[in-house]
Amino acid sequence: MTIAYIAETAGVSVPTVSKVLNGRTGVSDETRARIEELIHRYGYRKPPKNRSNLVELVFRELENMWAVEIIRGVERAARRNKVGVLVSEFGLQDNPTRTIDDTLGRRPQCVLSVAQLSEPEREQLKAKGIPFVVFDPNEELPDGVPFVGATNWRGGQAATRHLIGLGHRRIAMITGPDHPFCLARHAGYSSALGEAGLPVDPDLVVKTLLTREDGCTAAHDLLSRPDRPTAVFTANDMQALGVYQAARKLGLRIPDDLSVVG
Repeated sequence: MTIAYIAETAGVSVPTVSKVLNGRTGVSDETRARIEELIHRYGYRKPPKNRSNLVELVFRELENMWAVEIIRGVERAARRNKVGVLVSEFGLQDNPTRTIDDTLGRRPQCVLSVAQLSEPEREQLKAKGIPFVVFDPNEELPDGVPFVGATNWRGGQAATRHLIGLGHRRIAMITGPDHPFCLARHAGYSSALGEAGLPVDPDLVVKTLLTREDGCTAAHDLLSRPDRPTAVFTANDMQALGVYQAARKLGLRIPDDLSVVG
């Protein structure tokens, strides 16, 4: 939330908002009340002094190309705003190699955390006045914790609707462990089948790990059956790559013989 956004919403200039924030005169009571209401509504806070000009991007692990894509996107946005990016890796509780204390000591402008921030970590950041956003949380967050995540249920529904729209009626799903996002994607898949009047066949749903290798094994089993599915929806793109591998081994062409959505 920025002063500029508050000003635009209130229909006033940035200096006018600044006057209200700093308790200065020269603003009518009506305008001041309107600005103060917006400040309260959006939770705007003046950034503390002595803050380093950095965004800290925190990962729990840095092991795949997905992390590279996130770093690239954050770097582009930060560059436009003339802010530096620091990438760090928090250890999990059973391997606390680096902790939130290191971040607090650096006093970044804000923290972007991939996957999760524990409640104690969130409280420590709040106490220091450091804003944070959780990226793609893997569990439900309390109200008031800002996050950016995938539309898991809607994505599963949209993918399956797309396959139904192509004419497929035997649509398999390779899903993952019982994480909330996997369960939501599976629920979206089931919903789309139900609204199209198609049965949810348990034999066409395979639960496995979210890796290319496990996706390949699961797909090989599905595609080797006499009544094989004509389309496969997977819980993530790594599994989808595995489906491509299995199809190739079995001499199936994509999309001629098989449709795949990750």
